[in-house]
Amino acid sequence: MSTTPIVPRQAQHSSRLAPAIFELLNPIPYGLFVGTLIFDVTYMSTRNVFWGKGAAWLVTAGLIIAIIPRLINLGHVWLQRRRRVSRIEQIDFWLNLAGIAVAIVNTFVHSRDAYAMVPDNVILSVITVVLLSIAHVAMSMNRVDLAEAVHE
Repeated sequence: MSTTPIVPRQAQHSSRLAPAIFELLNPIPYGLFVGTLIFDVTYMSTRNVFWGKGAAWLVTAGLIIAIIPRLINLGHVWLQRRRRVSRIEQIDFWLNLAGIAVAIVNTFVHSRDAYAMVPDNVILSVITVVLLSIAHVAMSMNRVDLAEAVHE
């Protein structure tokens, strides 16, 4: 008689849907925040209200879309215990969270009237993009390191 407990098939394998949704939605806010930065710089140089309003819409859409991947990442990094989470994954979580916090402040700056948002909007957009860029580069390097370790 075997003393190994019988584990249901679902408990043996982690969900594949959550990582798929995360990988699908995670790059979208980054692209929208980069677009916000481009629109903010254009608005600063042209003073055309179109670019300021467009930047406000982009940063807002980026924040809305960022909710789902961040919740999935929260569950993956801090709540699940199936596998060990690397230090880089934790740093990625905190950098993304900091970038989103800066983007929230940037949304309030974009609610100002006309040219009153300049230069704060550009500074906040740069900070957001830099934080998210560092997080994406760190995770990419982590994936490369993991792929090399698997092939060795």
